[in-house]
Amino acid sequence: MQGRKYILVFNVILSLLLTSPAWAGSQQGGESQFTIDEVAILTKKLEKTMAAKGARVFIIGRNGRPVEELPTGVEYTHVAFGVYSKIQTDDGRIIPGYAFYNLYQDDKDGAKSKLVTDYAIDFLAGIYESRVGVVIPTPELQKRLLSFVGTAEYEALHNPEYSVMANPYNAKYQNCTEYVLDVLNAAIYKTVDTEELKLSAKDYFKAHDIHVSPFKTLLGSMFVPGVRKDDHVGQIKTATYTTIAEYLESYNLAQEVIEIEL
Repeated sequence: MQGRKYILVFNVILSLLLTSPAWAGSQQGGESQFTIDEVAILTKKLEKTMAAKGARVFIIGRNGRPVEELPTGVEYTHVAFGVYSKIQTDDGRIIPGYAFYNLYQDDKDGAKSKLVTDYAIDFLAGIYESRVGVVIPTPELQKRLLSFVGTAEYEALHNPEYSVMANPYNAKYQNCTEYVLDVLNAAIYKTVDTEELKLSAKDYFKAHDIHVSPFKTLLGSMFVPGVRKDDHVGQIKTATYTTIAEYLESYNLAQEVIEIEL
């Protein structure tokens, strides 16, 4: 009887752990919270707004988890690049639009990640909030990113070893926000040398402190793929949409930071 009680308590703890805000990963899919028509309206509003502002490259954040599950100070669970492109439709037509360049947690192995290019309707399909955050870099930084995103050097910056709480100051693991930061710094400093990029991040980028119970972190690393903390010493720090926006703003590299709602 006592053994059953311990099993019940453990299962309750584990269920709380698995829904903990600290484990809100950067996943490609997700349970849809809005109708396809609502997603299409937000998609069109996003694309029209970016086109009207002349944005050829922008950084976008979306939320793929319930708000109450997000860690304090984290607004969006996934960050990617939107890039003005020529898109081929199902009927073979070529139309202008935005492609989204992502690092997603692998759906088969949560400790790994993959690079995926998708389009607005797919990118927004699993959102939990009908809003996105957008950072439009300065024209010069957009120009550099436009010639870099999607290249072999861009892909070479990808580290498939995934951790949802990846430390942006070293290259042991990587999550979507750290990858965006690495790509931004590669464009800013005109280098793909990982050591140089990490030194630049330490010198100029202020990461976000993630406060997680040591007990949850321990259990998470045991049971949830993609939860690792051995790349941290002391306080867990990671890159977020907000810290990336603040980084670009602080060095006058952001033309505009806006929020677009349904």
